[in-house]
Amino acid sequence: MPTYSPLSRLSADGPVRDGIPDHGRVPRYYAVKVELLAVIAELGEGSALPTERELCERFEVSRATVRQAVGELVLEGRLSRRQGSGTYVAPPKLVQPLALVSYTEGLRRQGIRPGRTLITFERRAAGTGLAADLGIEPAAEVLHLERVLLADDERVGLESTFLRADKFPTLPEDFDPEQSLYAYLRDELGVVFDGAEERVETVLATPREALLIGTNPALPMLLMHRVSWGPDGEPFERVRSLYRGDRLSFVTRLSRVE
Repeated sequence: MPTYSPLSRLSADGPVRDGIPDHGRVPRYYAVKVELLAVIAELGEGSALPTERELCERFEVSRATVRQAVGELVLEGRLSRRQGSGTYVAPPKLVQPLALVSYTEGLRRQGIRPGRTLITFERRAAGTGLAADLGIEPAAEVLHLERVLLADDERVGLESTFLRADKFPTLPEDFDPEQSLYAYLRDELGVVFDGAEERVETVLATPREALLIGTNPALPMLLMHRVSWGPDGEPFERVRSLYRGDRLSFVTRLSRVE
């Protein structure tokens, strides 16, 4: 089998240069992956990828090599598999700002229709860890709101929000869980989000989370933790948001610290 050297894609900031090991030889699967990126660009969003057999013949490589290249592109969100149908060019990733804006606002700015499916809406004791984050006693009551996040009816994440029950006693009766929580807090209750601490990491979904989101448990996920507070400096919300790594990315603007 030939050793790939796709010089047409060899640039200082291109995918081939980034993938060349120190010994200078490009792994065969990676060369095929780079060629597939060109195929994806030509086909366009929603188009079916050629069959595995066709790709093997086209690149003169084994099925294992093609499968590895395609598998990585699926994990990266460039391709999507449909059971019983084939592999297709995936749409661009959704972009969420790392800022004090809601999931709803972030999607609407991109012309995408946000949505939510309620899983849990309950009262419960805070417990030690949550109490420390919210500055309350472990036995104090919190409101727990768990929802599947939708983007144009596609499941893209799972959000679990904890709020201090003493600050929002009427929330369970008055709030529609299919709507934006931040919009309700701001417009109906006059809540001001003055600041937040946020942390983002990569994880694998638990079997329950993967089932709710409708994704492969082996797919990397983006996990966001946020604690928010008001002008008085008191925290009132903790959020755990789990997003599909193949469908969402985050963006923020940095400025120089004086």
